[in-house]
Amino acid sequence: MKNRWIASLILTMTIGGILAGCKSEKDKVGGTGEVLTQTLSQQEVQQVMAAGGQQKNEQNVLSFTEVVKGGMTVADEKLFDAAAVQTVDFTTADHMAGGRALPIYCVDTKEKKVGLSFDAAWGNDDTEQILEILKNHDIHVTFFMTGEWVENYPEDVRAILAAGHDLGNHSENHKNMSQLSDEEKQEEIMKVHTKVKELTGYDMFLFRPPYGDYDNEVIETVKGCGYYPIQWDVDSLDWQNKGLEDILRTVTEHKSLGNGSIILCHNGAEYTAQALNGLINQLEEKGYEIVPVSELIYRDHYHINVQGRQISDRETL
Repeated sequence: MKNRWIASLILTMTIGGILAGCKSEKDKVGGTGEVLTQTLSQQEVQQVMAAGGQQKNEQNVLSFTEVVKGGMTVADEKLFDAAAVQTVDFTTADHMAGGRALPIYCVDTKEKKVGLSFDAAWGNDDTEQILEILKNHDIHVTFFMTGEWVENYPEDVRAILAAGHDLGNHSENHKNMSQLSDEEKQEEIMKVHTKVKELTGYDMFLFRPPYGDYDNEVIETVKGCGYYPIQWDVDSLDWQNKGLEDILRTVTEHKSLGNGSIILCHNGAEYTAQALNGLINQLEEKGYEIVPVSELIYRDHYHINVQGRQISDRETL
């Protein structure tokens, strides 16, 4: 398969049937806990394909394959030899700290990596420019999108996926999630999930609550829908439109910037695209590798401390 093809493998586990829809965490906990199926990130898919399908597991079933070529979606009915599944075992993921359920603000890692993310909720004038800059630097990031943005700019959603970036969920209507009922919370998450799935075949698994607003019930609902709750520890404040130098200074001199930081930017802000090239250069000059959030976070066996830092428990196993 040609290198420019990006495959999104949507896999289901044949363990106690197929998990469908949104459930609360309380409904999912059994004797050994139930495992939720997730979608491989685009880079992971490429790695699996490059490995020649050596990771095939006969216990896993490839239920659907979507191939994006040249920004257009083409259904591919052939089964890949590589059938690898990405799972999250919520019984090994502890988001409680200090009596509160917390999202992932940053990641505890010895590697000098940071996750760069863009919230896409309003404008779209600079998306093409942002994608071109990212391509020129050969880096991948995460775009958190609202349902309205997906509806208004479907070709850009496809282009983001085709370029190998994460597609993340930013809710359907950009409401304060903590003010909604449990049913409304689930609807805000799953409406845009369904739109992206139907548009691209991709199952999103990263969720950023609008305005960074959450409480214990929001985190439980997010996890119950099969999503990692993602926040940030470095805010570019690009939405304030104070100029590109202000964005560069705010990020690169931020007191929280360090290994495992998650950086928040927005497409549609006045100076973000203009600042992006310089921001990437300055972060790399500091020795940071820029990665998508899906590559930065731990998928299981972790806990969150009171600062929202995700810490792996594997070293203690």
